[in-house]
Amino acid sequence: MTPTTIQLAGAILFAIAILHTFATRFFEHLAHTRPAHAGMWHLLGEVEVAFGFWALVLIATMFVTRGEKSALDYMDSRNFSEPMFVFVIMVIAATRPILKTVMMGVNLLARLLPLPGSMGAYLVVLGGVPLLGSFITEPAAMTLAALIIGETLFERGVSSRLKYATLGVLFVNISIGGTLTAYAAPPILMVAGKWGWDSHFMMAAYGGKAVLAVLGNAMGAALLFRRELGQVSLQAGSMSPVPVALVLVHLGFLAGVVAFAHHPSVFMGLFLVFLGVAHAYPAHQDRLILREGLLVSLFLAGLVVLGGQQQWWLQPVLMSMGNDQVFIGATLLTAFADNAALTYLGSLVEGLSDSFKYALVAGAVTGGGLTVIANAPNPAGLSILRRYFKDEAVSPLALFLAALPPTAVAALAFMLL
Repeated sequence: MTPTTIQLAGAILFAIAILHTFATRFFEHLAHTRPAHAGMWHLLGEVEVAFGFWALVLIATMFVTRGEKSALDYMDSRNFSEPMFVFVIMVIAATRPILKTVMMGVNLLARLLPLPGSMGAYLVVLGGVPLLGSFITEPAAMTLAALIIGETLFERGVSSRLKYATLGVLFVNISIGGTLTAYAAPPILMVAGKWGWDSHFMMAAYGGKAVLAVLGNAMGAALLFRRELGQVSLQAGSMSPVPVALVLVHLGFLAGVVAFAHHPSVFMGLFLVFLGVAHAYPAHQDRLILREGLLVSLFLAGLVVLGGQQQWWLQPVLMSMGNDQVFIGATLLTAFADNAALTYLGSLVEGLSDSFKYALVAGAVTGGGLTVIANAPNPAGLSILRRYFKDEAVSPLALFLAALPPTAVAALAFMLL
């Protein structure tokens, strides 16, 4: 297929945006060495800004080359429900009433495991919370897991190796942990309606394999760092008490947003009411993570805009593969293109075999932890945890290498079991 000028520009800008995510430390360095424009360099040093910035460049290019109507028509054709939903669910899930409730559950389960130090809590967070994502959605699970890991483990000054290994396992486990139902994982949402996949089918086809892979990855990381984890005692759940009634109200808002995840007018309305409730009871709230949520939303919105110009080369690549090839190909391509985009492209093709559909989705979720852009919840986790890394920057290469072992475990589970 011969690309149009805009499609070619979109592919080039998409590649530049990916490279930008690798260059955030460079921009932070410029912010310190070029103080005259430090604010701009700091802005470009935010990894979440990368795709939003280059998406803006693409739209400006459309305005110049095709005119205002064409650019606006393209923007109107994009679906920004997911960026909006991730923003809302991040803010609500990170509130003290929700976080305290989850931390209490983590502590309770951890006490049942006869393991030293923080190994029990570590296993529960990396193994249990990602599976919870199948019911409260992956972005909510990512937010909760990242907050707990950051506040109870990373701030204790643990080694860089443990931090990267934990981040790699977290990203992979969140990606595959949402496959127990048909509504929690973005790449599955893209095909569930078209292919007639319901939660019963997901549990039968993917659920058991995902559970084994998630628990295997969590146990593997805990055993690998057992000495370091054994020396750290986590005291999760030490926040101020929250009235039970307020906890139930927050859980109600969370459930409402999840239930109407595909209806922005409804979940945004619920969010506005939630903000009023949060403001009415400041004594039982910590700072709302509005800034972090907006940055993640910008990242995902940029991915939606730039991703819409990649179909001309992605779809022929995917459709040229056999079943085994598409599993491996989707796993690798997911590292450079959001996994929901890959499955969406697959849903556009008629006459696919059931085995091809399984392999495409399995590969897409398997590779969801390799990079920040591989899975929609990843930027949410990164925005919360990056402040615990040197210079508040996470090395994309180090993350990729750390995610390879748990990715391999997930691949073996989906291919062989």
